[in-house]
Amino acid sequence: MPTETVGVLLAGGRARRLGGGDKCLLTLAGRPMLSRIIERVGPQVATVVLNANGDPARFSAFGLPVIADVVDGQAGPLAGVLSGMLWAKANVPASIWLVSIATDVPFVPLDLVARLRAAAERDGAPIACAASNRRTHPVMALWSLSLADALRHALIEEGVRKVDAWTARYRVATVEFTADPVDPFFNVNSPEDLDEAQRLIESGSE
Repeated sequence: MPTETVGVLLAGGRARRLGGGDKCLLTLAGRPMLSRIIERVGPQVATVVLNANGDPARFSAFGLPVIADVVDGQAGPLAGVLSGMLWAKANVPASIWLVSIATDVPFVPLDLVARLRAAAERDGAPIACAASNRRTHPVMALWSLSLADALRHALIEEGVRKVDAWTARYRVATVEFTADPVDPFFNVNSPEDLDEAQRLIESGSE
């Protein structure tokens, strides 16, 4: 059920190959890419929170809670996942799952959460990860909030930074999404990628 899942949008990516700044604020189809992702993820979860460091005011137009990493030192996406977990536990008492979403993926599946939850519950797994084109997407994942203390320990006490290094400790359900007609986890990393995403939207291929 959506009421049991909180969505955290990981906005740590910088648009170095796209002129700098926050990648998710780049304009796609006439609006910030972040707006499009919120629109696609919002109906799938109880609430959405944005994980971003620095001045939160730059995201004020989106009307979302903005949370910084709870671990210092640019600890990567796992820090964003932990931050989302702790926020969910404190602010959405009914929540038992967190879904993490990268904010440079404009074609996020509209059934992402439902399919990840179904796989996690079927396999008895505390983590479910999306895949497409024979590649897994570790950041596009569902996490049991029961993992929060273990993740905090791994980040702070062990210095773990790689997502795969930590998830290897647990059973992980993998859900394969079709990449036809477009890979739903296509991510924008370059001007060419941004142009391609624009073309796909305009052509109705998504």
